[in-house]
Parts: sequence; C-alpha cells; structure tokens
Amino acid sequence: MSEQRFELVYSPIVSIFKTLWRTLDLQFDIRGESNIPRTGPAIMAINHVSYLDFALAGTAALPAKRFVRFMAKREIFDHPVTGPLMRGMRHISVDRKNGAPSFVEALKYLQRGEIVGIFPEATISRSFELKDMKSGVTRLAIDSSAPVLPTVIWGSQRIWTKQLARDFSRSRYPISIYVGAPLYFQSDPEGSLILLKEAMQGLLDKAINDYPDSPIGQRWAPARIGGTAPTPAMIEAERRKEI
Repeated sequence: MSEQRFELVYSPIVSIFKTLWRTLDLQFDIRGESNIPRTGPAIMAINHVSYLDFALAGTAALPAKRFVRFMAKREIFDHPVTGPLMRGMRHISVDRKNGAPSFVEALKYLQRGEIVGIFPEATISRSFELKDMKSGVTRLAIDSSAPVLPTVIWGSQRIWTKQLARDFSRSRYPISIYVGAPLYFQSDPEGSLILLKEAMQGLLDKAINDYPDSPIGQRWAPARIGGTAPTPAMIEAERRKEI
C-alpha cells in the first residue's frame, strides 16, 4: 500500500490531532474502515454530535491513507485563525443561504477522486439522535456516481458539544466510529435519503448498544436509552418559542 502523501497544512494538523487523542487517552473503537476506498471518490455521510466530529471522521480514514475534504459552514472559513487552516486543507466552504457553489465544488472534488465529508444534519444534534437530513448528500451522490459511506460517531459529545462544559481531561473516554458498507444511488434524492438515514440509524443503534459505559442518568445520552439529554420534541418546542 502506498504511503499517504504529505500536504503542507493537512499533514501537520493530522499530527496535532493524533497527539491530542493520545493526550486525552481516548479509547477508539473504529469499525468498517475497510469500507473506505484506497483510491477513487467517496462521500462520507456523518452524524453530528460534537465539535470534534470532523477530526474524528478524518481519523477513521487514515488507515486507508486518505484525507477527507469536509463541507463546513462559511463562518469557519471567515474566522482569522480557522479560515486559513480550512482553506489550506482544501475543505469546502458552504454558504447556507446559497449552497449551489459548494455543491459544484464538492462535485469537482469527487470527479478528481477525492473523499468528501458531509454532515447531512447540518448542525450538531443536541438530543444526540439523528435529526432531519438534507438531500444535498444524495443529490451529490447521484450526480457524481460516487458511493456514500454511512458513518456514525459516538462518545465525542462527552468531550465537547453544544450547551455542555468541555472536558479535555485525561478521562479515557470510549469513542466509537462505525463506517458502513457503501451505498450507491442513481435517482430519487429524497427516497435515497430515507435509505441513507436508515443505514445511519442502524449503525448508531449498534454503536450505542456496543458502548461500554452506562447511559443511565447521563447528560450525554439520549432520553430513549435512559439519559437526560433533551428529546427532539423538547428541542422543537424551544425552537417554536423563539420564533
């Protein structure tokens, strides 16, 4: 297997995160990494439970000697510190008010044989359940003929997520990253999205069931498994009050 090529910005950032994972003494359970192609295009469709999910999904692709080009909101690219890093790693800026340019850019990346990472939920799920997903991921798959890799991350919400205190202590948190078998879509973006969400839900349920720490009474766990995270209904009620 050929060695991963060196990139001036991406390679050092990978080394920094590898050091962070060792410092935190994270206990990784990565499954299905063999589903990530060693060459050619692919789309990683990833659930979103924490601010670290970009780096963790990218970590799962390293055994395949691949770098993932993530689609991320424009505000990250506008930041004076993170912006140059995101551009240096050749990630894709997404304007939520006008997604067409980012779609075209992602399509070009796939045509060049890159792996593109997408969070179809668009934002972090405060309930830690799968939220409604946007069909851009399946439209991109149909237009590019690239396989979609359903991917779930579990446990990262214990380190850094919305409305919870960060915990960068050496807590040995278990982190699960499951990559499912590739899915190929040829038509019907909305119907394909249903199939993708079903595949991601199956992986998420398995990751939760396999997780070694008890969720009972824990703020990082969904209410349906005994945790105390807000339910999707509670979050929707909050949203409606703010309108």
